[in-house]
Amino acid sequence: MARRSFKAGTLLAPLPAVMVTVGDMENSNIITIGWTGILSSDPPRTYISVRPTRHSHKLLSERGEFVINLTSERLAYETDYSGIYTGAKVDKFEKLGLRKIPSEKVAPPTIDGAPIALECRVFEVLHYGTHDVFLADIVNVSCDESILSGDKICFDKAGLMAYAHGEYFALGKKIGRFGFSASKEGKKKRRSSARASEMKSTPKKPRTTPRKNQSGGRK
Repeated sequence: MARRSFKAGTLLAPLPAVMVTVGDMENSNIITIGWTGILSSDPPRTYISVRPTRHSHKLLSERGEFVINLTSERLAYETDYSGIYTGAKVDKFEKLGLRKIPSEKVAPPTIDGAPIALECRVFEVLHYGTHDVFLADIVNVSCDESILSGDKICFDKAGLMAYAHGEYFALGKKIGRFGFSASKEGKKKRRSSARASEMKSTPKKPRTTPRKNQSGGRK
């Protein structure tokens, strides 16, 4: 398959489109973040990258805490709005009709309606180019009870949303789970995919038998 090269850029995709809350219950703001991820599983650590010019940067620096609210298709409008309007001029909670829920272990509120929320406490800030990177410990996780099955979080019920270079996407059907490639089912699926690819890449042989015309005779 042919490929083309482009100028180096931030084209990693898909990314999570998350609504990050900062401040406290009285003075809070929402900032939409695409540049976030996991640093470590033990201890559980994450990060967010924020431009120093953003209104939330000051609140982050003062408090050293934030909440990553995972977003869903239902929150697409609110997610986009929170990324294009500044909290210095508008109360996004009030404007969007979002309700604040007190978080368990940090001062910033959790957004009511967010399927999953990660409460985070900053332990270091790195200054890289256009963004500052806030490294943080995940000190608590909460989720909406509607996506629980016993003690299990059912991500397929969360309706999570992703971001890919300027566009939002609703996550679709589940196509596997971690480790499925080592299972019998995964290996069977791999063989089926290989056969399908082989059939597509094999050119069809030309017909050697003359076609019949509509009257049944030979052309």
